[in-house]
Amino acid sequence: MCPAGRLQLLSLVFLLGLGMGAQRMNCPSGCSCQSLEVNCTGQELQEFPAAIPLDTRQLILAANEISYLPAVELSFLADLVYLDCRKNLLGSDLDFTFIGVAKLVYLDLSFNNLTQVSFSTFSHLLCLVVLKISDNPNLVAIEKDAFANNTRLQHLDVSRTGLTFLDTSTAQDLPNLRFLGLSDNLWHCNCSLLDFITWMTESNVRFPDGENITCHTPAVPAVQTQLHSSCLTQLDNQDFIFLCLLGSCMFCAGSLAGTSAVICKAHTSKGEEEEEEE
Repeated sequence: MCPAGRLQLLSLVFLLGLGMGAQRMNCPSGCSCQSLEVNCTGQELQEFPAAIPLDTRQLILAANEISYLPAVELSFLADLVYLDCRKNLLGSDLDFTFIGVAKLVYLDLSFNNLTQVSFSTFSHLLCLVVLKISDNPNLVAIEKDAFANNTRLQHLDVSRTGLTFLDTSTAQDLPNLRFLGLSDNLWHCNCSLLDFITWMTESNVRFPDGENITCHTPAVPAVQTQLHSSCLTQLDNQDFIFLCLLGSCMFCAGSLAGTSAVICKAHTSKGEEEEEEE
């Protein structure tokens, strides 16, 4: 290669390296950036930080005061696989927030102000393996099919929330689930929870802090027999009312049928007597 060509090539390599270095040096104020990781822990941030390098794969925003995650800014981080947002002020509306970070494997939203989880919240995270939404005391509802698309999910933690009920299919339809945190929730152990409790005892999923998985008073596994007895063999007041009404209807129907038969027989006998007299 001639000297001029070699010089141009070296200049091009230098400029490319300079550009990549500038991008990596473009780090949010107060955060540390190294090895594709941006760590903004405990910086009292109230908004999603700007100037995050586009090749970031691990983003830690823990222990701040962020109340909103902008979907557009997140979508610029297309290679993001790890997002830690614990101990912030994230609220109820997270639908379609993570639509642009489809490679996300780890997501921690614990210690926030989530109120519900719908199908649109995490449905785009097809690679998600770990999801932590524990310690959200205002989280009172998880839709039945909320995790229908998260079939790779192995670790799900909903401990210490406001949940009182979880549909069986929500966890049962996760073929790779290995860990499910349910502790310190005030579960309503009525007949609607019986299927879920039965699934717990038959599945291979690990439930940490099992002694803290409680209803209002007894431990969940301990009430299975009681629920089987009360839900499957005993009748409540509405059942008794229904059976009484059903019995009354059957009695009335039987009486009406019997009366009709007697009248019909009497009419038939009278007709035969008249024919004999004629």
